[in-house]
Amino acid sequence: MKSKYSVLIIGGGTAGIMTAAQLLKKDSSLSVGIIDPAETHYYQPAWTLVGGGTYDFDDTVKPMKELIPDGADWIQDYATGFDADNTIVKTQNSGEIAYDYLVVAPGLVMDLTLIDGLETALDKGVVCSNYTDPKHTWEVIQNFKGGNAVFTQPTTPIKCGGAPQKIAYLAADYFKKNKVDARVIFATPGTVLFGVKEIRETLQKVVDRYGMHFKPFYAPVKIDSTKKIITYKYVGDDENQCVTNESKEIGEHISGEALIDMPFDMLHLAPPQTAPKFIKESNLVNKDGWVDVNINSLQHNTYPNIFALGDVAALPTAKTGAAIRKQVPVVVENLMFMLKNKPASNHDYKGYSSCPLVTGYGKMALAEFDYEGNFTPDPKLKQMLVFNSEKEHWRLWMLKKYGLPYLYWNKMMKGEAV
Repeated sequence: MKSKYSVLIIGGGTAGIMTAAQLLKKDSSLSVGIIDPAETHYYQPAWTLVGGGTYDFDDTVKPMKELIPDGADWIQDYATGFDADNTIVKTQNSGEIAYDYLVVAPGLVMDLTLIDGLETALDKGVVCSNYTDPKHTWEVIQNFKGGNAVFTQPTTPIKCGGAPQKIAYLAADYFKKNKVDARVIFATPGTVLFGVKEIRETLQKVVDRYGMHFKPFYAPVKIDSTKKIITYKYVGDDENQCVTNESKEIGEHISGEALIDMPFDMLHLAPPQTAPKFIKESNLVNKDGWVDVNINSLQHNTYPNIFALGDVAALPTAKTGAAIRKQVPVVVENLMFMLKNKPASNHDYKGYSSCPLVTGYGKMALAEFDYEGNFTPDPKLKQMLVFNSEKEHWRLWMLKKYGLPYLYWNKMMKGEAV
């Protein structure tokens, strides 16, 4: 470990490793440090498939030391704070580390305290989450004998906003194939199944096919794992709609002003997620607690020698690995400009993100979109004979299960363009 680096990176996740690898491919003499305490790196996009019983969890895991690119120093420690005016990052055990340029990419953390009862309920019994223990999710789905299978998500931003409904579709397909008498419910604080019109129309057909109950404007506030009841706050503009939305078929009950109690026989949820505490308490964030960067260049709006990308960056797009894939080249090029005393003139990131929406076993649609919510399918899909990725296709399922993991481990993590 050095006391100062040309480029210091916080985070050894997708964004941090990709940035370091691409930088060192461009200039192997660069002094690059990566701060991350974790021993293990996970390919989390496959956890949806693990939770659906169609992917081996062990194949999503690699030791961090195998992924740190040659030429970079791995500082196995926790970042705890910043002194951006003096170009210093504070760490838990390694003291202060100085930098010329800083890349902030620590990812999100789960905050179970934001839903009453979640801490004691999660990953126990019939309450599960692919975000924390996808193997337990698969056990719960297999052991489910019927009744209300509830899938939900919080009001906070989350990694891969489509993930909570992907596992709902896989579970619905599993129940249907195994003749389980299930009432599958997808409840979300959002207004629609998906923001991109073309994808939304496909997902509505999927919901109809499985006979699922879709509950918009439902924000989870409390879980009683003993009584197996989840309580939602109705967050729609028209509170009268809450009453008309109440469903006797699934046993909903209005309790108090705009509160809905829903019984469950299994519950899958995405836990609330936030930026890490040392990020939220820094002077690098906007009023909402996300690192305040230019949405096209990823350069910090106050400190020009700082960049942020991935889940903690204040970007109005989905937090996915696919978004990071497009963000990294912009950050790397801007860093190379600045290392040569030129301005960070690459403003090419237009909000691209992607959500591979698994809709059943052997079926997937691929949502690719930009800041404006435009559907922007990759022309390379035609090479796979996929000419309309807004529709379900088995070739897209093969891409999700085999193609994307291969590209991740063998291309993205090694700094190669994909």
